[in-house]
Amino acid sequence: MEARHLRYALALAEHGHFGRAARALGIAQPPLSKQIADLERETGARLFDRTRQGVFPTAAGEAFLARARRALEEMAAASVDADRAARGETGRLRLGFIASALLDPLPDVLGRFGRERPDVRLELHEMASRRSTAALLAGELDMAVTLGPPRGAGAEHLVSVPVGHDHLIAVVGSAHPYAGQASVSVDQLRRQPLIVAAGEDEPAIATGLRVLLGEGAAALDGATVARDVHTIMGLAACGVGVGLGPSRMRSAPRPGIRFCEVTPKTALPDLVLSFADRDRSPALDAFLDTVRRNCPDAGAALDRRLGHAREPRRGPDA
Repeated sequence: MEARHLRYALALAEHGHFGRAARALGIAQPPLSKQIADLERETGARLFDRTRQGVFPTAAGEAFLARARRALEEMAAASVDADRAARGETGRLRLGFIASALLDPLPDVLGRFGRERPDVRLELHEMASRRSTAALLAGELDMAVTLGPPRGAGAEHLVSVPVGHDHLIAVVGSAHPYAGQASVSVDQLRRQPLIVAAGEDEPAIATGLRVLLGEGAAALDGATVARDVHTIMGLAACGVGVGLGPSRMRSAPRPGIRFCEVTPKTALPDLVLSFADRDRSPALDAFLDTVRRNCPDAGAALDRRLGHAREPRRGPDA
């Protein structure tokens, strides 16, 4: 039994006449009569009464037609769903990200993607760079935003592009002696209790601070360890010490804190978007197109890494 048999039966029921149904279907009457007879043999039931007044469904025919109508509707819906999935309008994306990426650039990227692809299910997981790298390599994530490129066995098979550049700044409570300063020096930092990200979670930051302050810096050995930039700012507001973090913290000011530049200016590892190039899903391709449009530098890097320039996929309403 094929979909055309179902359409033929529905057309015959609608028109009540073999000739009129055949004309509506664009076929000759004899083939239609044969197909309906074949269908009745296959179902083992008489589906239509042929009378002088017209052709009418039997009780068996009515039951068959109800199922046939639903089957054709499901087939049409399946085709639509397949087309939407192929265009990246549905599906699932699993993203792991470091907290500071929520300051920039993720809000604009996620907001735009959500508006353009509302039926793609985004599973978002805030996690440290080391954990998201491990999850990405294990196939538990589709992409990750980390501080610095992923490292470890298998990382060489990932596509990684920078999506944000940053440098180190200090954050202090409004009552702190440094609160009125535009900048603080490394020597001043060495004399203060510090608030920093966990070295085991963000080794790139820990290494950079060791280089900046000196390998044996007592300030680092006694530093308060915070889980993310929001905690760093909160602890600084409480007067716990001088928080050190990315300059994108300035995009999320809160009462009771002041920001200071650190001199000399110290670049931090880039924010890096990584994913496995093999078997990329249409939903992931659609997300990368959104990154291209929101972050032109990252888009150019993506095209270089993937070996070709692509016309961005537009959202379903674009």
